[in-house]
Amino acid sequence: MAQDESLRAWMALSFVPRLGMKNLSRLLSHDAPEKLLSYSNTQWQAIGLKGDQVRYLQSQAIQEAERCLEWQQASELRTILTPQHSLYPPLLKEIASAPPVLFVEGEVQCLSLPQIAIVGSRNATIDGQRAAHQFARELVEHGVVVTSGLALGIDGYAHDGALSGQGKTVAVLGSGFNHLYPARHRQLAERIKHSGALVSEFRPDTKPRAEHFPRRNRIVSGLSLGVLVVEAALKSGSLITARYATEQDREVFVLPGTIYQSNYAGSNDLIRQGACLVQNVPQIIEELGAMLDWSINQQNLTQPALFSSPNDEEQLPFPLLLANVGVEATPVDILASRTNIPVQDIMTQLLELELSGHVVAVSGGYIRKGRG
Repeated sequence: MAQDESLRAWMALSFVPRLGMKNLSRLLSHDAPEKLLSYSNTQWQAIGLKGDQVRYLQSQAIQEAERCLEWQQASELRTILTPQHSLYPPLLKEIASAPPVLFVEGEVQCLSLPQIAIVGSRNATIDGQRAAHQFARELVEHGVVVTSGLALGIDGYAHDGALSGQGKTVAVLGSGFNHLYPARHRQLAERIKHSGALVSEFRPDTKPRAEHFPRRNRIVSGLSLGVLVVEAALKSGSLITARYATEQDREVFVLPGTIYQSNYAGSNDLIRQGACLVQNVPQIIEELGAMLDWSINQQNLTQPALFSSPNDEEQLPFPLLLANVGVEATPVDILASRTNIPVQDIMTQLLELELSGHVVAVSGGYIRKGRG
């Protein structure tokens, strides 16, 4: 089919070593993926490919793309997404290093629903495990999808908590599907793909490697409106996820912990740096109120709003603009760029939001106030 041909060509190009999304986009500006694959050596080099990259395209790329298509066709639960696909998650598409290919097993629509990531230590305390499970269970009761990395410890308890609450959960893998890691979570992964989704940017035959896991954390945060750090030591991988979240303009929430346990040293340091301290799920919902409402409206969901104002009939004004005003000062020109709203209209809306108490003008731009 033409669709398979296009996907095969896209994957072949995206698999080229050291290419990256930016250079892939540059190549695609020259021609359609299917036509690019028929280029000669001279044509490839003329548009910037190196000798070893050309050799890969001519020797391995198509075969590896074909194996990926065979993986997809082996199950109705499997989908391969590119940024051109209508089901590619819109929030993830916004990040600077959006993966050019996503392999998905399960309910692919989950990836575009409002998500909160829960991350933390692999060697979690009993309190941390209980908190991850409880927060995940309560979040799905509010209609939020819980996202994590399928690792031992906090990740596993978060996934299980979401499933126990009859909700959806997304697990982002640090390996290909044929080498699921950790093996101890195979049964959990089976449960997730029937009530959520498993996701990987790695080809199905890719084995787990240490450098894959920090890299996959950008997808965990990129899929989510915010990241909740339950328990993290000073050198925890969760801090990498928190850093990605900040770079991606996502909210970072942290559960505070005792100063006498090293497992909480990283968590408490995040709070010291300005992350949002939370003690319960309603505080998360309140902080993300406008963004969650806007995200739900974008999906045309029929479920009740995740955040209710004192007057249930009241609608938050200018939800698109509010969704882009956070707890740190955001300049007007940045808001205009994010929303594609003219600066003059942005100024008018901000004035109304300021008068109604939803935002506050501060040095450097605007911040949210209260439930806004």
